Amino acid sequence: MNEYSQTPASGYDRNAPHHARAQGLPPMGADTDKPDRLASGETLASVHSAGFPELLRQLGISLLVSTYQAGKLVVLRADGDSVNTHFLDFNTPMGVAADANRIALGTRSEIVEFHNMPAVATRLHDPPRHDAVYLARAGHITGAIDIHEMAWDAQGELWFVNTLFSTLCTRDASHSFVPRWRPAFVSGLAAEDRCHLNGLGMRDGQPRYVTALAQTNTAQGWRDHKHDGGVLIDCANDETLVRGLAMPHSPRWHDGRLWLLESGRGALCCVDEQSRQQREVARLPGFVRGMDLIGKVAFVGLSQLRDKHPFGEIDGERQCGVWAVHLESGRILGLLKFTGAVQEIFAVQAIRGVQFPEIIHDGPLLDTCYALPDAALGDVEN
Repeated sequence: MNEYSQTPASGYDRNAPHHARAQGLPPMGADTDKPDRLASGETLASVHSAGFPELLRQLGISLLVSTYQAGKLVVLRADGDSVNTHFLDFNTPMGVAADANRIALGTRSEIVEFHNMPAVATRLHDPPRHDAVYLARAGHITGAIDIHEMAWDAQGELWFVNTLFSTLCTRDASHSFVPRWRPAFVSGLAAEDRCHLNGLGMRDGQPRYVTALAQTNTAQGWRDHKHDGGVLIDCANDETLVRGLAMPHSPRWHDGRLWLLESGRGALCCVDEQSRQQREVARLPGFVRGMDLIGKVAFVGLSQLRDKHPFGEIDGERQCGVWAVHLESGRILGLLKFTGAVQEIFAVQAIRGVQFPEIIHDGPLLDTCYALPDAALGDVEN
């Protein structure tokens, strides 16, 4: 069935087993927000399959989507039969890490951290509808290092891909970044984007898998190998697991298996660590980049390709949005497609256990909301 068919199909049945939930798509519906308009006159709008909001509800999540191309962090929230798309302005937002208590966002030269203050929800809407309110709490200046994927480890330390210097990094209070690991084929630190290190996958609470667009050690040397130079690396032992990939991104360890996106082919793949073979699970109509996996569902970001990406292996009209893919069958469970100014996506991150969050980065609310230690609350006078 055509993925954008307006013909009704069997949707996402909450009582059916997972393999029976991938039976084509319901009709498309508009989101609940009126389209925003950029200064250029382009709108920020989307349409989605009818089952997409129900899928978010069934999984108990909301989604964060970063688009550096449009300068937005987009919050996707189920709202009745529609998806509420909430656009927030940031300077070149890319990597995102999020859970019920905190969000970290990598921007052009800063990592911004937000903490959940659920008590603020009563001030946003009457009656309250938000189940989490993330307020800006800290900023760490990194300089313009082209931050890509980010994740917290089991000890609560934030790791991020420093693509400009071809290294994995953490933060401290005194430095722009703290280099912690780089590929063995990169000889040293240099602001040269030598291999386009981009993806970071955690396993057992520690950084374990990375992707790069080529095994090169010269300034932007990866650009000559975009078609088949990509690699998946086990950074625990500096071992290259898979070679010959077309612009790989977003390695993920999930449900005892290793997954990644082969962006140049629009493919979601599963990798067998023993045989080093990859199996294509689904082929999607766009440049795939950004992914989160929950249960048997992968939420995958799709981007329209820019002219300078000379790939011919992505079938049909190239789309931009978030596609929900059933991991066992590869069927499409639902999708949200951006129809306006948003053309490229970097990160897709679920917030588990939070279905209607708000994110406050600036404005008067920050002036009058205070987070105090528990020990100090007893001294607060009304």
